[in-house]
Amino acid sequence: MFDDFVGYLKQEGYKDLHAFIVDSDVKRAGAVILKYLVRSLPVGVVLYDGVARPYKPDTAKWFLLGWIFRDAPVQRLRPMVPSMPGRNTTEKQAALLNQLRGYVANIFPDAGKWTWASISEVVIDRLEGSRRAIKGTLFEAIVRRHLAAIFEKHKLPLTISDNELRLEGETFDVSVLGKKEKLLIPVKTRETMGGGHALLFTRDIHKAISAAHAANYECLPVIIAESWGGDLKSLNCKDFICINMNPNQVIELEPILATELEKRLPAFRSLK
Repeated sequence: MFDDFVGYLKQEGYKDLHAFIVDSDVKRAGAVILKYLVRSLPVGVVLYDGVARPYKPDTAKWFLLGWIFRDAPVQRLRPMVPSMPGRNTTEKQAALLNQLRGYVANIFPDAGKWTWASISEVVIDRLEGSRRAIKGTLFEAIVRRHLAAIFEKHKLPLTISDNELRLEGETFDVSVLGKKEKLLIPVKTRETMGGGHALLFTRDIHKAISAAHAANYECLPVIIAESWGGDLKSLNCKDFICINMNPNQVIELEPILATELEKRLPAFRSLK
């Protein structure tokens, strides 16, 4: 994907990626970016996400340029796109990327910063973030699926919310609704627990519990982490599920998680 983009730039008259980045002709560079975004990718040129699923071509091109320019296309750039000049989304994306190109040219003027060796470090970091996010969403879906099976099996008149709930900056993707009461289930997963990561992970768990209680909801955290050093007794909630395993072990984890959820049947039955 990167080689194809560099080859495209050479077809457009640039010596290499660095020459494109530092081009002071803003209009020309903007036109080259727009042309790339509307250009079809050659057969076999594919960008994959963090778990090796192919991105759609338009998304792949947008992501690649965002990463090359040292930014985050989803978290940071996407909210800016609607405010850019242009007749459609692609033109607006091109305008934003061109502004970003000029900005990073001043920060990284050295040609060595625009080789694949440097860009690959950025891409690896972004794909690792993608992989972790996808893994987290996977377990939220697994929890929802097993809850649905438990409620059906025991004929419980409970509903699993279709929409995420946001409280004090915390997002709860799994919530169980009785007629009047609601149980929030934050799902927290972590693969490695070294150093400051353990502290941040512990802080996130406490924040989720506090946000739920501040809104007068009960909370059942589901924690999947290998060698987590957090103090379980300090969790300010009636109950929690903590499985000391790496979340990458999905096949081994799922039956354990299903059993732990089944054990909470009295809590589910108590929801009014």
